[in-house]
Amino acid sequence: MPATWLISDTHFGHDKTCTVFKRDDGSPLRPFKDAEEMDEEMVKRWNERVKKNDKVYHLGDVVIARKSLAILDRLNGDKVLIKGNHDIFKLGDYTKHFRDIRGYHVMSGLIFSHVPVHADSIERFGCNVHGHLHHRRVLKDGKIDSRYFNVSVECVDFAPISLEDLKNRIIEQGGGIDMKKSRHDVS
Repeated sequence: MPATWLISDTHFGHDKTCTVFKRDDGSPLRPFKDAEEMDEEMVKRWNERVKKNDKVYHLGDVVIARKSLAILDRLNGDKVLIKGNHDIFKLGDYTKHFRDIRGYHVMSGLIFSHVPVHADSIERFGCNVHGHLHHRRVLKDGKIDSRYFNVSVECVDFAPISLEDLKNRIIEQGGGIDMKKSRHDVS
């Protein structure tokens, strides 16, 4: 049976993620000398995990340089794109590589988005699986907010994370994975 995978913020072709962008402690955001090394390592890690018929939800910010779109042909899986703020090319540029393109997706009580969903809108979902924040997590009162889980590459070892592993990690951090009745639901 095909597996389901998630990933975000690959930023294929984006040198600045390796050379300019830093973590809070000043260390490089990504441990690669340049985009070429980063891209090759992420393709390798992706294809070691994802099989041809597996489904992959990419939660946005796929490539920065248009020429890097060609990398997507090398990635295993039946890919769905949840558009991110850097996914700025025409839809036709993406439809060559993704079976579907969406603004968000709901599955198994989880809502997949690029940018974290506003806290006032998350009450009916078990957890918001998102990207956009790179190495950071959504905080509430100075602690990780268990209603959110970041699948940016910096948080998932630069490779897609399986849906099953993701669910386990959400539960381990104190989050939920089931839909909840919201105050807006009609009885």
